[in-house]
Amino acid sequence: MYATSPAPPRLRASRASLLTNEPPSLISRFNPLHRSRSDFPRWHTTARLTRVTTFLIFLIKYILPLAIFILVCLLCIYEPHIELSFYSRKWIKQEIHQLEPLGGCFDPQRVSSRYNVSEYVYGPKRTNVQAGVPLKFGMDCYNFAGTIQSARRTAFHTYWRVDLASFGPRQEWMLKSYFATQDLDATQLVVWSNGDLTGNAILRAYLRRYPEAFALRVVDVEMLAEGTALEGSPLLDVKDRKAWLDGDLVRLLLLWNYGGVWVDMDSLLTRDLEPLLEHEFVTQWDCYDKPYSPFNGALLRFRQYSPYLCEAFHIMSTSNPPRPGSTDWGSLLYLKLWRRLVANDIPPFKILPFCFNDGRSCRLDNRLPDPFKKDRTDGLWTEGMGAEEGGDLDSVLQKIFAVHLHNQWEKEFPRGGWVDRLLLRRYDMILRGGTTLRKLYGRDAGIDAP
Repeated sequence: MYATSPAPPRLRASRASLLTNEPPSLISRFNPLHRSRSDFPRWHTTARLTRVTTFLIFLIKYILPLAIFILVCLLCIYEPHIELSFYSRKWIKQEIHQLEPLGGCFDPQRVSSRYNVSEYVYGPKRTNVQAGVPLKFGMDCYNFAGTIQSARRTAFHTYWRVDLASFGPRQEWMLKSYFATQDLDATQLVVWSNGDLTGNAILRAYLRRYPEAFALRVVDVEMLAEGTALEGSPLLDVKDRKAWLDGDLVRLLLLWNYGGVWVDMDSLLTRDLEPLLEHEFVTQWDCYDKPYSPFNGALLRFRQYSPYLCEAFHIMSTSNPPRPGSTDWGSLLYLKLWRRLVANDIPPFKILPFCFNDGRSCRLDNRLPDPFKKDRTDGLWTEGMGAEEGGDLDSVLQKIFAVHLHNQWEKEFPRGGWVDRLLLRRYDMILRGGTTLRKLYGRDAGIDAP
């Protein structure tokens, strides 16, 4: 038998302390050779919980009320705007990062004889409609719009769904803005619809007054798609995707067949678009730098049988169909097309800065005022700029080309508000023959009165 020696005094003391729940000796607590998991008794855990509880009570009792007070004060001074978007990583990989080949629409043998690639794609241009930066600060975007001065004029297309609402005075303002700002001797506005509009009294009056510059037509999607990658496609008859069918497909098919400019019905034109028309373009959605939806189709310009549109139809026919109720398909389509073009060394279409058409979508210190709210009581716009006739806001409206209203058909323009004073009244004045844009603005800002 082997004799066992007694445990060292330090070890006996440590075991005793555990049994009695007493703190271990200083030697065993701080000597790494004698520390183990059992060296953390219940008294130590209790003390830690007490400290945490005290800290939480301090936060709730003092810090939280102070933070709430500061937040309330900030809300009284500032108007917060926070936008969060969540994108599936699988969707991003499939729809954005994956780069598919072009459909061959720029091959010389496929380009229509009516489309001059040498001139329209590679030829020199008089004006530059892209700034190369977001233009989100101050009046940069509006000032850049003013650098574009008076190429050729063309047709305008817009669309109204008769099954949504009747065409009334609220929709008429878009027509008035066109007839008051564009060259009626060289352009024609065509109002397309999914039903007969010839019985509408408002539209009949414009047909009588402008027989050469105004027309009504009904859309036949199947006929418009003939000869494109969408001919016979089931995508032409998707009842659950009206936003895509009416919002994105129709406008591109119309421009493919007839060429020209597309303007959303919920827009007010403010200036002759003639200086822009040597380019083919879409518009920037806003100045927020959205990576997956940077483009907007509210204002488009493409020539008849443009290879850009041919490639767009190819993407439509080979990509996943838009989600039901989706309104971002057009923006995604233009992004895919732009990336494929530059990947194949083809100059892409131009992108108009946001304020040219959608000045409402930017920072609080430089966006256009809400068209459906009354003017500020101090008569100012932003940063101390005036909203009066001849003021800073008036000057900005003479530089940009349109104000996109984003539907909101149920809202009316406040009487005496900036839209009423600086746009609507002037449209009426010009259409009555009382003045011209040149006389109103003191320069060649548009056309003579019809």
